[in-house]
Amino acid sequence: MSEPNDQRDRDARGRARNARPRDAYGRPLPHGSAGIPTTPDDFDLPPDEALAEAQRLLDADRPFHAHEVLEAVWKSSPENERELWRALAQVAVGITHLRRGNPRGAQALLSRAADRLDEYARDADDTHGIDVPRLTSTVRALAEELPLETAVKLRLR
Repeated sequence: MSEPNDQRDRDARGRARNARPRDAYGRPLPHGSAGIPTTPDDFDLPPDEALAEAQRLLDADRPFHAHEVLEAVWKSSPENERELWRALAQVAVGITHLRRGNPRGAQALLSRAADRLDEYARDADDTHGIDVPRLTSTVRALAEELPLETAVKLRLR
């Protein structure tokens, strides 16, 4: 069996990395294009700072980049918090799908995120000040309404 002949960027371990520039919604642009900087692979912020940065990116209508911030925390968080951060990252990806004109994908991700958030609604100790019941309600409403034409205003905290 031969090796796939893909042209993807690879790191020193051979893992795929995409160094192509990205637009505001995370879509890859041609090499050499001016794009929006993405989150570096070694991104590491404490939860409170990550939430503030993700909120800043959501407010700037850059949900893909907010997702990258939240995903970085998800991958490095303690086991008891991982699904919370995964849900938050899915919310940002769901909004990304909305902004890209993919309502079906948006609805699936937002609904999945709301289901995951439900698990944290009962225990506010592990939520870093996030009003999980309010956020869950907002995400469920967003999944039902799918406002494609306007930027989504979402408060994580």
